[in-house]
This record gives sequence, C-alpha cells and structure tokens, in this order.
Amino acid sequence: MTSIAIVGVGETRYAKRLGREVGSLALEAAEAAAADAGLATSAIDGIVAPSLDYAGLHELARNLGIDGAFFAAESLHGGAGVVSAPLIAQLAIDAGLATAVLAIEAIAWGSERAGNVGSPHAAMRMKASFEIPFGWYPQIVHFAGMARRHMELYGTTEDQLAAVAMACRTHAALCDNAILRAPLSLDEYRNSQFIADPFRAADCCLVNDGAAAFIMTTLERARDAASPLVRVLGVGQGVLRGGEFSTLRPEYLSTAAIHSGPRAFGQAGVRHADVDFVQIYDNFTGMVIEQLEDLGFCGRGEGGPFVDGGRIALNGALPVNTAGGQLAQAYVMSGNLMVEAVRQLRGACGARQVADARIGLVTGYTGAEHATVILGAQ
Repeated sequence: MTSIAIVGVGETRYAKRLGREVGSLALEAAEAAAADAGLATSAIDGIVAPSLDYAGLHELARNLGIDGAFFAAESLHGGAGVVSAPLIAQLAIDAGLATAVLAIEAIAWGSERAGNVGSPHAAMRMKASFEIPFGWYPQIVHFAGMARRHMELYGTTEDQLAAVAMACRTHAALCDNAILRAPLSLDEYRNSQFIADPFRAADCCLVNDGAAAFIMTTLERARDAASPLVRVLGVGQGVLRGGEFSTLRPEYLSTAAIHSGPRAFGQAGVRHADVDFVQIYDNFTGMVIEQLEDLGFCGRGEGGPFVDGGRIALNGALPVNTAGGQLAQAYVMSGNLMVEAVRQLRGACGARQVADARIGLVTGYTGAEHATVILGAQ
C-alpha cells in the first residue's frame, strides 16, 4: 500500500459551454481543493496537470501564489494521467521533492472546440494516412466498432448498453452538479437515433467545459487536514503494445486495464469482492462493459450480463459512476470521477451515497494508456 492520502477535492460547475478559458477553470478547481483541505494554495509544491501545456502549467502555479521552485511531472495522458497522478505524487513525496501535490484536469471542449473533439486524432500522421481513409474517425466510429465486435463475439445486446446509460442518468439526477439530470427510459433509448451503430447519443460521453482537482500528501500530514482523508491503497498503470493506433493492436477488445488493474489490486492487497463501488472512464457505454471485464470483475464476454438487471445501480451489487460519470455528469477525463470517489468514501454524497462505502476503484483511459487507483476510507 502507498503512504499517501487525498486531503482535498474541488471542481467547477459543469456545463456544455461556460465561455471561460481552461486556465480560469483550472484555477477555480485548484482553489476549491485547497480550501477543502484547509491548505493555503501557496503551500502546494507539486503539480500533475496532464492537459495543461507549458505556459498553462506555470500560469496556474503563479496564480496559486506558488513562489519559487515546484515539482511538476506526468507519466500518462488525459484520463490515464489523472488517475495515475497518485503514483507520481508518491514518488515525488518519497524523494523529498514535494509535500503537497495537486492533480488537476481542466477542459473546455464545449467552448473551444465547439464539439469537434476528433481534431487531435486527425493531426496524427499515422491515423491520417492509414486509419482515417478507411473510416476509423472520429472516436465514436472506433469505439462503436469495438462494441459491435463485442456484440458479435459474446452476444452483448443493445439493452445492455442501455443499462449503462440508464444507470448513469439515474445517478446524475441525484447530483446537483451534473449536466444530464433527466432520467432515461429503455423505450426512450430504443427509439433514439443511431449515431454510429450500435451507439446512440446516450451511449456517448458529454462534450462540455469544467475542471476537477484533488490534493495529495503524506498520511501523517493528512490527519491534520480540514476534511476527512481518503487513503490511496494502490495504483496501477499500463500501456498496450499496439499504441494509439487501433489497426496495430493484436487484441482489439482489450484495454490496458489488463495491466493496470492487477497492479493496483496487488499493491492495495484487496480483492474484487472488497470493492464497494467503481468510477469507470465511460467515454462510451461499451467501454464500461469492456473495462469491467479487463479489471476482472467478470470474465471476458460476461460484461453485458454483468451490467444488466440493476447490478450497477446505487443499490446494486457494484454501483458504477455514482454521480453520472462522463456519460451524464460531465466529461473531465476522470477528474470528476476521482472527486466523486473521494466524496463517496467520506460519506458525503447524500441521496446518491453508497451505503457503508469503504473501498472504491477509479479508472482513467486514453487510447493505449490506462490507469487504475484503489482508494480507501479513513
């Protein structure tokens, strides 16, 4: 087990368009996390910010009042970078390079990209030359292909995809800071239009603005924080051999959760049966099913039946994405998933609280990269 804890969490309001710069959103979330921890922002001396560029990182530090040298690093990107941040924090703290490490994710795709989230992929020469001409663009087409393959091989059904979407919408209805709070019925799902077979709009994550942050420090210091600490029990990360390019992957339906999951469970020293809830990177409904399999909560091809019958609802066997996830709360590259996990383990989620939650799992995913973190209540 690691020797660090999360002591503060913060987030902005989530909305499809806030009309603000990413730096402004990042600063607001960071200040909220520091206030939650009872920590002066100037006391932060480490930053993990996978989505901020060089200038954005230093502007954030300057606006936080960090005076002098500070530690900054990242190992993975996007959602995987956010969830693997505790690993970076542990290494920095153990090496004496930092004492309080901020992990931050800020996104303004609703305002800045006007929904055109595929542009970074189109800029990759390998994809532009060898994948996009054959239809592997944008992201929804790639992931829809994976979902359809899963259905053909294992009998996964559209109604099982719907079960993921409906659970997230039900949970989001109980969260004040969620974008899609209207419930979704099975009939509504079935009658909605396909975007990329087998995906409908409800199968796809949101495109929005917002930021989320959390602060990590040693267990000793964490005991003096203003809010209850949440211990980091285990962290795992992994990268698939085929890299970012779908056409090079030898195992089309595996994510790098097959590597990150066992490492996190091994470090934490817990079993799957010990986990009270999971917050899974849900860019698409099919990826929830596939990650549950890759993580070992069920066998290969068993993910469809696993999510059926209310098993992933708040009162089910394994609640999933209890604030609505990226399908219904907001897409913040797992930043909001980390915040929700901490609040669940503090018992601070009100109507959407998982009863007696003691251990939670969070995943982050970005193409070939994946991270898993297991958190425990104080």
